[in-house]
Amino acid sequence: MTTMRSLWLAALIVVGATGVVNARQVPENVVADGVPAVGAELRRDASRYLEFRTAVMQSWHPVRREMLVLTRFSESAQLHWVDHPGGARRQLTFFPEPVSSAQFQPVTGNSILFSQDTGGGEFFQLYRMDLPDGRVTLLTDGKSRNTGARWSEAGDRIAWSSTRRNGKDTDIWVMDPLRPASARMVLECRGGGWGVSDWSPDGKTLVVGEYVSINESGLHLLDVETGRLRPLTPKATKRVSYADARFSQDGRSVFCTTDAAGEFHRLVRIDIATGRTTEMLADVPWDVEAVEVSPDGRLLAVVTNEDGVSMLRLVDAAKGKVRRKVNLPAGVISGLEWSGNGKELGFTLSHARSPADAYSMAVKSGAVTRWTASETGGFQAERLREPELVRVKSFDGRMVSGFLYRPDPAKFPGRRPLLISIHGGPESQSRPVFLGRNNYFLEEMGVALLYPNVRGSAGYGKTFLTLDNGMKREDSVRDIGAFLDLVAKDAALDAARVAVTGGSYGGYMSLASLILHGDRLRCGIDIVGISSFVTFLERTQDYRRDLRRVEYGDERDPAMRAHQEKISPLTNARKIRVPLLVVQGANDPRVPAGEADQIVKAVREGGVECWYVLAKDEGHGFAKKKNVDYQFFATVQFLRDRLLK
Repeated sequence: MTTMRSLWLAALIVVGATGVVNARQVPENVVADGVPAVGAELRRDASRYLEFRTAVMQSWHPVRREMLVLTRFSESAQLHWVDHPGGARRQLTFFPEPVSSAQFQPVTGNSILFSQDTGGGEFFQLYRMDLPDGRVTLLTDGKSRNTGARWSEAGDRIAWSSTRRNGKDTDIWVMDPLRPASARMVLECRGGGWGVSDWSPDGKTLVVGEYVSINESGLHLLDVETGRLRPLTPKATKRVSYADARFSQDGRSVFCTTDAAGEFHRLVRIDIATGRTTEMLADVPWDVEAVEVSPDGRLLAVVTNEDGVSMLRLVDAAKGKVRRKVNLPAGVISGLEWSGNGKELGFTLSHARSPADAYSMAVKSGAVTRWTASETGGFQAERLREPELVRVKSFDGRMVSGFLYRPDPAKFPGRRPLLISIHGGPESQSRPVFLGRNNYFLEEMGVALLYPNVRGSAGYGKTFLTLDNGMKREDSVRDIGAFLDLVAKDAALDAARVAVTGGSYGGYMSLASLILHGDRLRCGIDIVGISSFVTFLERTQDYRRDLRRVEYGDERDPAMRAHQEKISPLTNARKIRVPLLVVQGANDPRVPAGEADQIVKAVREGGVECWYVLAKDEGHGFAKKKNVDYQFFATVQFLRDRLLK
């Protein structure tokens, strides 16, 4: 029997909600089922919002003041070389698939280690590019998932985690990249949460992390030669989390973050010989989310997440005193890396009025230099709207917060429609970054945007993280009701015109909101979302199944399975009575395409309008520009037709 999905994939011409879609309007690897034709007017009107770029710092050259960045000039993000601040980006890779990460060889810089997958499947392979001739060599087996590669300080080996042995467990491997045949498994692991954090300065030991859940993880020391593993952190009687482990320059200590002493991840130093833990930055009541040790070992670059905004500090590694607090726009910092001589700190910064770009900070003066100035598509970035932080009291009295972007009231007077965009994870967080294409909703459609952080979001303490686990799953959906109450009381927002969207877990939240709050929502968008927790857990890739069971509950337990089935959108699809747009990648390893297929079928059987956009060459979200652009056009058309009218 022919399946519904195979019919979609074979379709050349698709009948839309208001007419016939010419296949030439849709990218060759995208199937648009029930989606009306995208008009030329919309393409012209939105085109400048599609041409923004980002530049994500990847690595300093070890000898020269030059850096690698990831940016896109055609269909997908590729490696580029920038040889001075403001310099042209010289493209190094020209693949149809995006490059995901890259690092210079840390001594000579004569080669680059980079990672890439195919079709969004997330089975990443490691490659070596030799810069003298541009030759690229595959280092891994071409089939397994390989992640978290790190160079030794001497630049003679890399260590990474791989599912090569059985496709499920992430074992620890080591290799000389000049001799791919030297690859050997150092540690056979059980579970999909093992990864390499750092090499010791002498190259003899790795600190590796064992991730059980966002609330539970530990650190171990691994002898690279013998494979002997010994715990660095104590086995706790309660759930404790450790992250961002880095060796001190003398190799006697490890800096890391942990929530062992309270709600938030604090910076600590662990003495390897004694196990003694010393807390640092105790006066910062927020999560420390990144730590990097300077080449001479004297300074720590530390990023904290303070109500969603990144703060950067330089800290004395010996005394724990703050040497400098860096003044930057309110946004999000990522990718910290010290230059080889320790005189500069490189990072990526994104904020509401700027795409992600590469920056550096001079340690001695504190001066910040912008290395790249990514294009914003022709409009003036300084005009873009900045968010306000809003807080609401939910059904049980707990406070939840979010970022609200309002259109210009002079341009768009009166009550404005609202799009609520819910993050995935669920252990993620909405933060004030550049909105990219979504600025079109604010600047051209007059649609306000709300990015809530419901219970279960990161950044607000470990208790908050667990408030949606297992049987408490729908409590996070009830939080959306509190935000809808806020909308009803806001004189500048139109409570009769509210839509909801979200990706991954946010896709589940969007569907669940249409079920629990459907009488208060005009329409919804589900992007690579979970429609049934049972089928999701049964079909997600083996290496992530147990990790997700900790969050969502174990579907093999009869009581939990019954609860999961009860609250799943698929079970309650008949309660969705407003139009729905579903977006899915056919190669998604996290939330398989069957999750989209079944909710589309169920909603349509209930007599409700449902548009479906399926990309055959994408995974967990779209990455190729022509596919992303089409998804955006379809989204704008959907909101024009079903939210604004």
